[in-house]
Amino acid sequence: MKLELTDPSLRLRPIQPADMDILLEIYGSTREKEMERVPHWSDLMKKEFIASQFRAQHDYYQKNYIGADFWIIEREGKTIGRLYFHHNYQGQGMRIIDISILPKYRNMGVGRSIFEDIIRKATEQECPVTIHVESFNPAKHLYTRLGFKTISETNGVYHLMEWKHTI
Repeated sequence: MKLELTDPSLRLRPIQPADMDILLEIYGSTREKEMERVPHWSDLMKKEFIASQFRAQHDYYQKNYIGADFWIIEREGKTIGRLYFHHNYQGQGMRIIDISILPKYRNMGVGRSIFEDIIRKATEQECPVTIHVESFNPAKHLYTRLGFKTISETNGVYHLMEWKHTI
């Protein structure tokens, strides 16, 4: 599926095998605070842990989200993040599998812009949008401001949030 972005500085392109290093960096950036809580681990141990977790997640997404789009987010030609998106997940609407932005590009409106474009598409297609988010993820506040509501919770940590068009 083609997702039209309204911000002319942003572009989505399919991930390629050559993107694995930058995808690992993007993934690792989402775990930095967590790694600070294990000061007894060496930098090598942290790096190996993050790499193994990234590979496991990447393989899981590839195998379990057949038909999804796995994109690199670029701003003015620079890789700044990733968006994994299924336009018709289990026949029940759109699913944002993952969106991650590199730290130096966070809080600049990139995520909000992409979410608004997805919501616009969902409105056109009259379907909901869902995303899983950890309860402590700061992005959850953005999702709530955009109209997402928590519809289920797993282990008190993982929230399934949903946006639905209201008339």
